[in-house]
Amino acid sequence: MIGWLDCGSGASGDMFLGALAGAGVADEVISSAVSAAAPDVVHIHVEPTRRAGFAATRAHVDTPASDVRRTWADIRTLLEDAPLEPAVRQRAVSTFARLAEAEGAVHACPPEDVSFHEIGALDAIADVVGVCAGFVHLGLDWLVASPVAVGGGTVPTAHGTLSVPVPAVVELLRGIPSYGGPVDVELCTPTGAALLREWVADWAPQPAMTTERLGVGAGRRDIHGHANVLRLLLGTPLSGTPAETPLVLETNIDDLDPRLWPGILTRLLDEGASDAWLTPILMKKGRPAHTLSVLVPRDRMALVREVLFRETSTLGVREHPVAKHVLERREETIELSGQPVRVKVALYDGVVVNAQPEFDDVAAVAEKTGRPVVAVLADAAALARDLR
Repeated sequence: MIGWLDCGSGASGDMFLGALAGAGVADEVISSAVSAAAPDVVHIHVEPTRRAGFAATRAHVDTPASDVRRTWADIRTLLEDAPLEPAVRQRAVSTFARLAEAEGAVHACPPEDVSFHEIGALDAIADVVGVCAGFVHLGLDWLVASPVAVGGGTVPTAHGTLSVPVPAVVELLRGIPSYGGPVDVELCTPTGAALLREWVADWAPQPAMTTERLGVGAGRRDIHGHANVLRLLLGTPLSGTPAETPLVLETNIDDLDPRLWPGILTRLLDEGASDAWLTPILMKKGRPAHTLSVLVPRDRMALVREVLFRETSTLGVREHPVAKHVLERREETIELSGQPVRVKVALYDGVVVNAQPEFDDVAAVAEKTGRPVVAVLADAAALARDLR
């Protein structure tokens, strides 16, 4: 299943909750996660409503009055200690980390020292955890969003009256297509921007898909002449559409300390890249350089792109779709010197055409037995051939 978000009226935490509820995510999925994470009693209820005459779903987050100010360290501890599903906890922590980094950049202070004001309130914790629980429950393969409308005018904050978009939203939407208007009210909140940054893999018009479910999350204001809603379309991608096509991201880099490359390649793989590699090249004026190439599924593209921008010196990334033909694969285990060694087995038309021992396992056997790695590898390869 894939999803598309229409952000023509921006995004906020309660709009996300309304869209998820309207798309069929059960109230219990969201409320149980929020109850597990919130340090006080929080009630979430949804109801049908209208925005500019159109049907929508409004999510209400009711919290007790509180003047508690929480730092990012406080919220992280709260989330890490909560009995949440691991995927929900990871996504919620990541979303708040994005908020902390944005606020830290805006106020020129370390993220750990950020005091969240409005963002640290119980309703924001409920928004982030509830939305993350809803998306984890859906298990989308790919989430795409339109460019984000941020609104206009001014808004009162703990720091005084600020122009829209507020600084934290500007920071969070770096590298993401957005535009001012179409009305002079705040449409995209920091919480909404952080959730977009966390969950959206690509920014584009609606992909070719068969829409099966629709959620329309209502914003708090009913704006005359403008439907203040966040629409979530869920469905199945058409065969052969970009949703099923992996991408290769490439960039040429000539000014990075080469000692950093192994760690960067590992980070790219950790974020979901299928493969990552370096190619030596010669650039203009005879400068030696490398082309960094990353093969990545669509649903991990945004995370991989973020690693490229944050951890390398690149100023731009090329992206193009590729065709990929994959052999059927399975993993088996052989025993060598009393130790298990995994073997990657590849099949073509049901026939084994390759069997390769896992090198880390081979190295571990060599270390335990005191034998040369090359000798252990030869023995493991011989045993692997018997799997054909």
